[in-house]
Amino acid sequence: MRLSTRKLLDRSFTGLGFISIVIMTAALLFLLTPIFIRGSRAFLFRATVEHRLLMLEKFKRGNPEKIQIEVEQTQKMRRPVYDMMSQYEKEISQLSRLEKMEKKNQLRELKKYIENLLGPAPGETRPVLWRDQYGQTRWERALAHLQKVLYREKWDYSDPTKMGQKILIPRTEDFKGTSLENLFPYIENNLKKMLSPRLTFYWRFLTDKSYDAHFFGGIWPEMLGTLYLTLGAMIFAIPMGVIAAIYLTEYAKQGTVISVLRTCISTLAGVPSIVFGLFGLAFFINTIKISESKSVLAGSMTLALLILPTVIRASEEAIRAVPVTYKEAALSLGASKWHTVLTVILPAALPGILTGIVISMGRAAGETAPIIFTAAVSVGKPLKLLETFTQPTPALPWNIYNLATEHEAVDEIRHVQFGMVLTLVLMVLVLNMAAIILRARISKKLKG
Repeated sequence: MRLSTRKLLDRSFTGLGFISIVIMTAALLFLLTPIFIRGSRAFLFRATVEHRLLMLEKFKRGNPEKIQIEVEQTQKMRRPVYDMMSQYEKEISQLSRLEKMEKKNQLRELKKYIENLLGPAPGETRPVLWRDQYGQTRWERALAHLQKVLYREKWDYSDPTKMGQKILIPRTEDFKGTSLENLFPYIENNLKKMLSPRLTFYWRFLTDKSYDAHFFGGIWPEMLGTLYLTLGAMIFAIPMGVIAAIYLTEYAKQGTVISVLRTCISTLAGVPSIVFGLFGLAFFINTIKISESKSVLAGSMTLALLILPTVIRASEEAIRAVPVTYKEAALSLGASKWHTVLTVILPAALPGILTGIVISMGRAAGETAPIIFTAAVSVGKPLKLLETFTQPTPALPWNIYNLATEHEAVDEIRHVQFGMVLTLVLMVLVLNMAAIILRARISKKLKG
């Protein structure tokens, strides 16, 4: 090959490599930027006086005197809203039966949305659920509920070739000429004074458990459960994977059986994760009964099987990459084969083995399907270490899916969903960084 042709090919491959790196970086930024922006809202947001009141009454946090003053100030601004509704009730009491029924239905709907926005009126019986005892605790959700107070939705299906079009009709049209006509501009212009939003950093999102189906509180049980499952999977997978790799490379006689075995290992690496979940349920729980039902132990063993092929193949390649002269030198000095493997080959292959462990750790932390049947529950308390042998646990991957698809109020807890995603990404990054740093230190120590 001519020198000019070789230089041209080198430049072409260098350019393609650079373009690939740029595309990968752009793709990562495109995926991660919304996660970091929206996930940060679980920690940093504009909290209303309702949030501070909830923190004081339910968690005993905050300054009672200051919060009481704020509550009195906001209640003073809300008082005209309740007065106008009381006055309107008196007005409709003088109407005919049919008109009274129509106006009462309109007022009942309006009251429901105002209660969702500001909480129950003073003197009313407080509901059982936390979400109904308080108004909107976050300013961005308060603005969304303000629209429901100001407008009622109507769907237009007049065009059969298109989907229904949502039309917003001002509610003030339903109450023209009544004492409620001025209610809507009053709420719109004074909502800030009625809710008193303030920028708040809620770091306890990581350490609190959830309350009222994740409407309030944090994600500590989910974080702890994910950590238990990930570390448990690595405890089972690393010894089995490394020992299997040592056997395949150093002890097994190469032939048809070993070739078929390697093919099976490679095939297992491509099996859908849901299959491992069903196998874990059928074998670990229903057959050998390592626990009565779902448990962290069963989930960890299922995840270990899932990542085992990756650990075996990565360890096998790392051991093969060790120069043969290392082994020959050790054997020539009289070391046994096992002693050579343990003291020469494994330390030299350790950086490569750790690379496979890092990849496997990230996959184990983010898998959902294997733990659905073996370990995960939607709601649960933080587990103690000994409880992991018999009890199921909430976990970030499963709860993200559950909250995003099956929760009764998906839009109300978007911040929790993205907060969980951000936390899971950061947990995987931290675990991977710890393994990478450990690998770098080991490599540096081996090089002297």
